[in-house]
Amino acid sequence: MLKVMVVDDEPLARERLKRMLESERGYQVTAEAENGEQAVSLANQHAPDIVLMDIRMPGVDGLEAARQLAMQDNPPAIIFCTAYDEYAITAFDVQAVGYVLKPVRKQALQEALGRAQRLSRVQLQRLTAEQDGAEKQPERSHLPVTTPAGLELLALDEITHFRADHKYVMAFCNGRERVVDESLKTLEQVFAPRFLRIHRNCLVSVAHIEAIQRMPSGQSQLRLRGVEDAQDVSRRHLAQVKEVMQRL
Repeated sequence: MLKVMVVDDEPLARERLKRMLESERGYQVTAEAENGEQAVSLANQHAPDIVLMDIRMPGVDGLEAARQLAMQDNPPAIIFCTAYDEYAITAFDVQAVGYVLKPVRKQALQEALGRAQRLSRVQLQRLTAEQDGAEKQPERSHLPVTTPAGLELLALDEITHFRADHKYVMAFCNGRERVVDESLKTLEQVFAPRFLRIHRNCLVSVAHIEAIQRMPSGQSQLRLRGVEDAQDVSRRHLAQVKEVMQRL
């Protein structure tokens, strides 16, 4: 049974989340708080596995509370439940595993809880480890994408590749496609060397590379673990792809 703490300055919002959790197996609300300061204090007492956190609250807000919780020896998984979408990028800095827009829908909450449950304590500690040097920026571990239910945070470790298609860039993750608001060029700059350019319209996760094959036509293709279709490798990027594969 995973312990959950609900944090929101609106009592009705807390009650709604608690009712939604009552219908989900494997979760128990063990604490609730009305602001960030209270959340940090109660987390020290109850050691929740997951925290459902509002962002805009009086006093210590949800982002600052999440930063303080991330410094604990065994930090909980943070899922932000907020009416505002402009904080999604900032959520990376505190290593949130979910970002659900109000009014919270059951499916969106279920998906966020599922992601939180898949993260082990060891992974959470790795994600929230302090970086060497105060000037060094934390490595992003998640990417915000647009869905019909609002914003969703995709774990970079689970993204197999990005592909540009006309006006959109798509992220492929666990057999699903999600629209990304950033260009391939930006993604390449931000996530190198974890993602490798293999074509003008495709970046692949180096960790998911399985094999390279040469087709009868002379076209080289890359096979990725968990992806049915092979990805074309352009001649311009072929040498770099082979060099990277030699180091794997």
